[in-house]
Amino acid sequence: MAQKRRKLGEIIYKAGLVKKQALIDAIKASKTNNKRVGEILLEQGLIDEENLTKCIAKQFGLEYINPATASISPDAAKALPEEVVKKHNVIPMDMSNGRLKLIISDPSDLEMMDAIRFRLNTEPECFLASPTKIRDYLEDSLEEAGSEDEDRLKHSIDATAAELAEVGDELAAETLRAQGADPDDDAPIIRLVNLIIDNAYYMRASDIHLEPMADRVRVRYRVDGVCLERDNIPKNMQAPLVTRFKILSGMDIAEKRLPQDGRIKREIGGQQIDFRVSSLPGVHGPSVVLRILRPDAVNIGIEALGFAQDNYEQFQRIIKRPNGIFLVTGPTGSGKTTTLYAALQELNKPDKKIITAEDPVEYNFAGMNQCQIRDEIDLTFDKILRSMLRQAPNIILVGEIRDGVVADIAIQAALTGHLVFSTLHTNDAPSAITRLIDMGVKPFLVASSIQAIMAQRLVRVICKKCKVVDEDPDPQLLQSLQITPGDVAKHPPHKGAGCSQCQGTGYKGRIAIFEMFEMNNEIRELAFQRAPTTELRKAAKASGMKTLMEDGRLKVFNGTTTPEEVVRITQTEGAVVD
Repeated sequence: MAQKRRKLGEIIYKAGLVKKQALIDAIKASKTNNKRVGEILLEQGLIDEENLTKCIAKQFGLEYINPATASISPDAAKALPEEVVKKHNVIPMDMSNGRLKLIISDPSDLEMMDAIRFRLNTEPECFLASPTKIRDYLEDSLEEAGSEDEDRLKHSIDATAAELAEVGDELAAETLRAQGADPDDDAPIIRLVNLIIDNAYYMRASDIHLEPMADRVRVRYRVDGVCLERDNIPKNMQAPLVTRFKILSGMDIAEKRLPQDGRIKREIGGQQIDFRVSSLPGVHGPSVVLRILRPDAVNIGIEALGFAQDNYEQFQRIIKRPNGIFLVTGPTGSGKTTTLYAALQELNKPDKKIITAEDPVEYNFAGMNQCQIRDEIDLTFDKILRSMLRQAPNIILVGEIRDGVVADIAIQAALTGHLVFSTLHTNDAPSAITRLIDMGVKPFLVASSIQAIMAQRLVRVICKKCKVVDEDPDPQLLQSLQITPGDVAKHPPHKGAGCSQCQGTGYKGRIAIFEMFEMNNEIRELAFQRAPTTELRKAAKASGMKTLMEDGRLKVFNGTTTPEEVVRITQTEGAVVD
């Protein structure tokens, strides 16, 4: 059985170095100030460093030694790098039978002991000396020239970093400090990663892209749907940077050949923010992308989505029907999920049971039963859908209709009295009818179950702080949107001049443009007859559907966005946007 270690206060008292009451006072002070008893006695001048070190040596069963008079072999210095010796304030003294004799100053410093063991791959034989005597020895023995060069370099780095921070480039300053830091010190990399994440949050970015290149690591932030390159990090910092992100997100840092996914939770600005992290192997190293999931991003309400009054009333009417399918279409990043969540929150009442099947579940909502797709255990959309129908829901959300099997089950759910929301990847609303039939769904089922299909895109909103009238709008863009000179006279286009609030882009925030395709008897008949998309579109426009371009044009007229932005997003035929 191991012998119980004696308390330091007891050793000091029995050695007659302090009086009993002084020791009791020091013990009380140590508990109050969260300091060691030895430190308190040293600060109060009741004991000197040498006597304290001798008592600590006795406490830990170590031999006290004076480096100035000890026999220290010059060859022993090769056992540990100079930076490790300086950082941990230790002296390699001698090698005996493959074991290093090491002079240390604090045997209770477990971090130091672990670092030394890791370096040596064995347990050193330790001797104790006072911190001051070790430092004095190291200063005298280590090469002065190397030390002076290091000090000059550190001073230069600190001065340059301070200048960068002064002009507002905090990330570049932190990158420079991390470059000049001790290789064993993780703190600068941790600060750099935290700064990258915080910068993205306060820039309102939706994604952070860390992209290794041949000579650097490019950092880009996706703000309002557009990637902005803001920072470049030196290539030699790529490995620790990627490793830090992998550790935070729970990925395997040893796996470099396969893609990985993870999540980070972090509190910023008083909010708990989730980051969905993806690592993809590349030629120059793994590309890491963080999707920022803000709780306030989906709690904006239907009114804030960007509906024109007629579309808003139509949307409200459709989502309150008792059954049928309501589809939202558009490419990735067009706000489909936000729109559907807004609809579900409107309907989320105590008398309604709502179940969702999502891949992945990005936001959690009280009052809804949310199911996560897990392909690795064969928990797929179709299996969850079949099970959720036995839960007697009123409303079902299917994250995405990916194939005919899921489409068939969703349609059967709609025909048996459920209201079903889902998304589909098509360029416009009428194309969704053709897409479902191409998946293998029978035309009569599509015609009878679909209530409405809504296509949407996100356009950037002109920054309110630097918004000005565009005195010279591009005639080609106006022509693409069918905006006449008369329209320009009545509703002059606006633009953002660029300011600090919008990062010089002229835009701040995004709003949706919509194309609401509601089924009627004529359109149902066309769907039943497998009519082409052009005929479906023609019939929908005849019944009052506004196209994406037409809804975008209205937002140009009311000064919300620019002609260039609408053309860029709607890909209007014949338009060229730089």
